Amino acid sequence: MLVKTFAGAVYGVDALTITIEINAGGKAAAGSNFYFLVGLPDNAVRESRSRIETALAQFGFKFTRVKYVVNMAPADIKKEGSAFDLPIAVGILGATNQISTELLDSTMLMGELSLDGSLRPIKGALPIAIQARKEGFKRLILPASNAREAAIVNDIDVFGVENLQQAVDILNGDSDREPVRVETRAEFARHRNQYSVDFSDVKGQESIKRALEIAAAGSHNAILIGPPGAGKTMLTRRLPTILPPLTLAEALETTKIHSVAGVLDAKAGLVTVRPFRAPHHTISDVALVGGGSNPLPGEISLAHFGVLFLDELPEFKRSVLEVLRQPMEERKITISRARITVEYPANFMLVASMNPCPCGYYNHPEKECVCAPGAVKRYLNKISGPLMDRIDLHVEVTPVSYEQLAKNDYSAEPSAAIAERVIKAREIQKNRFRDYPGVYANAHMSGRLVQQICKLDQAGINLLKKSMEKLQLSARAYDRILKVSRTIADLAGSDSIRIEHLAEAIRYRTLDRENWAE
Repeated sequence: MLVKTFAGAVYGVDALTITIEINAGGKAAAGSNFYFLVGLPDNAVRESRSRIETALAQFGFKFTRVKYVVNMAPADIKKEGSAFDLPIAVGILGATNQISTELLDSTMLMGELSLDGSLRPIKGALPIAIQARKEGFKRLILPASNAREAAIVNDIDVFGVENLQQAVDILNGDSDREPVRVETRAEFARHRNQYSVDFSDVKGQESIKRALEIAAAGSHNAILIGPPGAGKTMLTRRLPTILPPLTLAEALETTKIHSVAGVLDAKAGLVTVRPFRAPHHTISDVALVGGGSNPLPGEISLAHFGVLFLDELPEFKRSVLEVLRQPMEERKITISRARITVEYPANFMLVASMNPCPCGYYNHPEKECVCAPGAVKRYLNKISGPLMDRIDLHVEVTPVSYEQLAKNDYSAEPSAAIAERVIKAREIQKNRFRDYPGVYANAHMSGRLVQQICKLDQAGINLLKKSMEKLQLSARAYDRILKVSRTIADLAGSDSIRIEHLAEAIRYRTLDRENWAE
């Protein structure tokens, strides 16, 4: 008997419907193989037979010794992972008349079987649910731990089951199990923008908070330079709290990426806050940008619509840092393999931190630097010029004094107040760039667009010229200063870039000064 079941396979951040055809019949020759799996399965899919056979026996089902041919279509696309166990197992039961096949045409199934018949979580439940709805399936059966994630998708019944028997009961019509319901908009509104940290916790560092506010307002990349213990990491971890809240569309796109990567919290279901990713400096280039033998999103994609924080930037391998250049410009990463090419979004803000020198105390107000002559320059040269080209703000961080730390009556501005100003500035930019596809913030402007939008009066032209000559700023600083000054003007609600906006922007080009490390 020939039976078809349906499953989903994730490629990039989207899914494709996989039709699994199971034909059971004919007597298998004694001592020969009776189970044939075709359709470009990988090793994890080929090993499903042993898991399925043992799981079926746990619930009294039979894996009769007849000839089985299992075809996974489209046959020219490689099938990867163990999540096809459940649809294959159900197909075998249907092909041997052990369950009803009436609902199989309108049902998509996914799940990895344990030997005791229970179901393990899968990756990519959300894009699979989106594909199931798109293809017109009425129900989706998958592991219970993935149910809330998949139930974000409306207009399809999502059933979370603990084991094979529960899935069979639903298909036989013997179950009173209700589909999982998630009120997506209510869930999003309830948990939106909930953070455990706040800028009001930070004593002092007002100039650094201002720099991060500018970075957030214009989606600018930034680097913090300062000695150990000055608060670089603490301040950066609070940056997502002043970014504009995720929209529902952004939250769904971010959730898809986290779902495919298998890092989504099963209890949450939906990502409601901007991601903050802080990989260790020993990370490989594949782990950072994505890829592998079975391509998965990397840290830059997991930081989509959020912040990627690289602590101790010079300690990262140069090859790792160089792969950041293209996704920082294009806000996406393309992974190419012999049989498939996948694309992952990577629209992130890069924030890095570093010590000013190997010992950490160059330019420290109290402690003396003990580095050898030329060590500071060599330390900075670990970061390539093209990468520094893409960082708009260079912010020097100095330690907070004991007097400020000891103040009990210190009252700092909360993140909500800063975020309000950031949101207003982003609205100005949204209106400004509504006729420029792909440009959403000042940091995204091309060189030509900078010349059109960031016009200076004569006083501004004179100041910028004198600053570049006196501070010995490199040529790459020119566009960055104009972009940042435009953001500062937006925060001030000014239509034009005034001289004070330009002067503040010039302050944030520390590492471009030719004599900074001398």
